[in-house]
Amino acid sequence: MTDHRFSAEAQALRRTARRELWIERILLAAAGLSAAVVVAIFSMLVWFCLPLFTEHRLGAVLAWRWDPIHQHFGILPMLITSCMLTILALCIAFPLTIGICSLLHGTIRNGVLRRMLLFLVHFMTGIPTVIYGFVSVFVLVPLLRWVFETGTGFSLMAACLTLSVLILPTMVLVLHAELDQAEARYRLTAEALGFSAEQTMRSVLLPACRRALIVTVLLGMGRAVGDTLVSLMVAGNAAQVPHSLFDSVRTLTAHIALVLATDSHSMAYQSVFAAGLFLFLLMSCFQAVLRFWAKSGASFR
Repeated sequence: MTDHRFSAEAQALRRTARRELWIERILLAAAGLSAAVVVAIFSMLVWFCLPLFTEHRLGAVLAWRWDPIHQHFGILPMLITSCMLTILALCIAFPLTIGICSLLHGTIRNGVLRRMLLFLVHFMTGIPTVIYGFVSVFVLVPLLRWVFETGTGFSLMAACLTLSVLILPTMVLVLHAELDQAEARYRLTAEALGFSAEQTMRSVLLPACRRALIVTVLLGMGRAVGDTLVSLMVAGNAAQVPHSLFDSVRTLTAHIALVLATDSHSMAYQSVFAAGLFLFLLMSCFQAVLRFWAKSGASFR
């Protein structure tokens, strides 16, 4: 009887080991497929950019003027604008993310208010991007034009404000999920030390969630860099380097969307693939820098 029981347990362990092995293989295959897709995308962009390298026309693309009528195809203004817009949107959204998470994990003691705020954040994640752009066109753009009395309102400022609202709920939910776990581990210890809710958040929870802060910034950055509709609808689409927040601008993603319908053999069309390649490299560099920062022990304090 005992031998039969041990045999049944051994069979169960072998079945569990086989399941775990299959799960591990599936996950490895999924990871390999994801890596292969990324490499394929990069290879495709490089392949379509080869004429620019082989025919010595890369300098025409890496220029500061975009004027296809006069054979100027520079994409550097759009590249600079994409970087500026992403950084500005993160500078607005990241402090708001910290503030909202501080409300959820200390300041708001009322469970009803906390649930309402969480419901609002979850609801915002489901709103289509075009709705944010539509509201900005009819509300934010006229408001900026009326308040500051400069330009048309379609500007870097309008795109920056709209984009910060767009990426905010995603950043809040990522950080909130990690703070929930950290709170379960450290809340009692912090209370035993006599920390207030604000002190616990500032001195215990946020330092414990340093990697989550990096992930939050990465996700917000990816959403901001890759967004097309917001910049297309409210930024003004002027291919220039902005000298103020109220200048009309064009990002790389909006540039790709606007130029993609041109003749496939034109220099303007080839510049689209160069824009896509630089967008790919830009995001890769951002992520590499932040991941190195996280591993080197830097923190957001």
